[in-house]
Amino acid sequence: MPPFRLTNRYFLVRAGESEYESLGLINTNPVAKTSVDNGLSEKGKKQTVRAAFDLKEMRACDGNCWIWPSITQRAYQAAEIIAAVNGVNRSHIVPEYSFLDARGLGAYEGKSLDTLSEVYESDSLSPNIKPPPTDDGTPNESVLDVFVRVTQVMSILETQYSEDTVIIVSPDSDNLTILQAGLTGLDLRRHRDLSFGPGEVRFVDASSIPTYKQPASTVYKCLNPPSCT
Repeated sequence: MPPFRLTNRYFLVRAGESEYESLGLINTNPVAKTSVDNGLSEKGKKQTVRAAFDLKEMRACDGNCWIWPSITQRAYQAAEIIAAVNGVNRSHIVPEYSFLDARGLGAYEGKSLDTLSEVYESDSLSPNIKPPPTDDGTPNESVLDVFVRVTQVMSILETQYSEDTVIIVSPDSDNLTILQAGLTGLDLRRHRDLSFGPGEVRFVDASSIPTYKQPASTVYKCLNPPSCT
C-alpha cells in the first residue's frame, strides 16, 4: 500500500485514443502492447498534445519532473509528446514494463468497446470478479488485480523519489481510476465513477488522502455510522 501521505506530487494521464480504440475495439493483450497498431490514432495525438499543454498550464514540470509511462506504444508516445511540450529531458522518461499495462480483459479481447459496460457491471458487484478467461494469452484481471499492480507502482515511486513531480501515463482508464479510488478511500467497486477520457489529466491532491483507505474487499465498512458515505 502507498503511504497515506505522499512525498511526491502526482499527475495522472490517460494516453490519447489508440488505433484500436478508433476502430471501436478492445485490445489489452500485452503481447501486442508495443505494436504500431497500439499507437496513438490521429485523434489520439491531438488529445495528447492537449494533455501536454494542460500539464504545462498546471505548471506540472516547473520543478524536478519525471514521466512514468507504460511501455505500451500509445502511452510511451504520449510521454514523448508531454516531454517535448513541457521541456522535460528524455532521460526523465522512465518506461514501466508491466505494472502499468492496460487492464487485461480476457474473453472481451477483440470485442466492441460497447461491451465494457458488462465488465463494469461486474466490477460494481465485487472487486474480485474477473472477466471470463480466454486462451489467446490475454490476462483476465479483476479490479483487485489491477489495484495490486498500481499500488506497487506507487510504492516504487515513493521509494525512488522525494518531493519530485511524477506524471503517470496509462494506456487505459482503469489503472488510473482504481489507483485514484485507492488513494482517496473510494470503494473500489465504484472506481468507474472516476472514469478518465482519452487525453485526460488529473492532479492527485495528497491533502485529500485520508488516513483510512477503503479495503479492497466485498465487505463495505461504515466508518461513521449512521453516515456511511
